[in-house]
Amino acid sequence: MIRPARKGLQAAFVLLSAMGCLTAMPAAAGPLLDAATKAEEKAKSGDQIGAYDIMRTALGDFAATLPLTIGKGVFVADVPTAYGIYTPRADSTFKPGEKLITYVEPIGLTWKPADGGKMQTNFTVDFELMDAKGEVLAGQKTFGNFSFIGYVRNQEIFTHLTLDISGAAPGDYVLRYTLNDTGSNRNVKIDQPFKIAQK
Repeated sequence: MIRPARKGLQAAFVLLSAMGCLTAMPAAAGPLLDAATKAEEKAKSGDQIGAYDIMRTALGDFAATLPLTIGKGVFVADVPTAYGIYTPRADSTFKPGEKLITYVEPIGLTWKPADGGKMQTNFTVDFELMDAKGEVLAGQKTFGNFSFIGYVRNQEIFTHLTLDISGAAPGDYVLRYTLNDTGSNRNVKIDQPFKIAQK
């Protein structure tokens, strides 16, 4: 009677051990995890540049699967000098005649092959100026046209958009930018409420 009990305990122990191994394993390895594993191996072997290139390629592959979106779109105090290098405004109230400068980081742009083994992405920007009720007061298609060409699918892309609304009366407004990815015919909108102060 003791032997069957031992066998049962052993079987239960084996089953619990197997279940523990299963729960410790990741549900499913994906391309980002695979790339990170390969990059880690490269780094351990002393090839830091190779590890960096693997991760950069993986980020480009991952970004290509994302919907077109705006990672960041904010009013800034002056013209930004580089990706992530900008001065946000303290508020969205502008003096009469003051220009509106917006910092924009698009995500999910389409990259296509270009001459000389390079890659290219292109997007245009439309704008609409609306009052507080949503009535369009002014607008322009292809207000901006931007192309980026290089040997890698750079994901640190930014631009700034400057709008001169001199002559607009004091009050509440909404500035809408529509970013159009010309490589995929996708677009995304960003609305920026703001106010023009009294003189």
